[in-house]
Amino acid sequence: QVQLVESGGGWVQAGGSLRVSCAASGLTFSTSTMGWFRQAPGKEREFVAAINWRDFITRYSDSVKGRFTISRDNAKNTVSLQMNSLKPEDTAVYYCAADKSNYGVSSTGISYDYWGQGTQVTVSS
Repeated sequence: QVQLVESGGGWVQAGGSLRVSCAASGLTFSTSTMGWFRQAPGKEREFVAAINWRDFITRYSDSVKGRFTISRDNAKNTVSLQMNSLKPEDTAVYYCAADKSNYGVSSTGISYDYWGQGTQVTVSS
């Protein structure tokens, strides 16, 4: 059974930093592309960042580029998202996702096979 468990969400003031992490089990993490998505209240889920397994290529949405950094540790089966210079519009539930069959870095949710339960990130102004 595949499990993706996010942690590290919380509350922070605008301009601050947070790091969210995702621990994976039940899948071959070292050959899975990992992604982060987010969903704010009343809005559709949107892509945030992804990192592939083969050569750690990364991809970011324009809204977070230069502020967020995705990384992975294949030895620990974890993927993390370091979020700096946070803005109120970054407030959302952040979801970890795994794509087990692609070495690309897709930004579309349908490409991902497994999803975590999400962790809340709240940025106050």
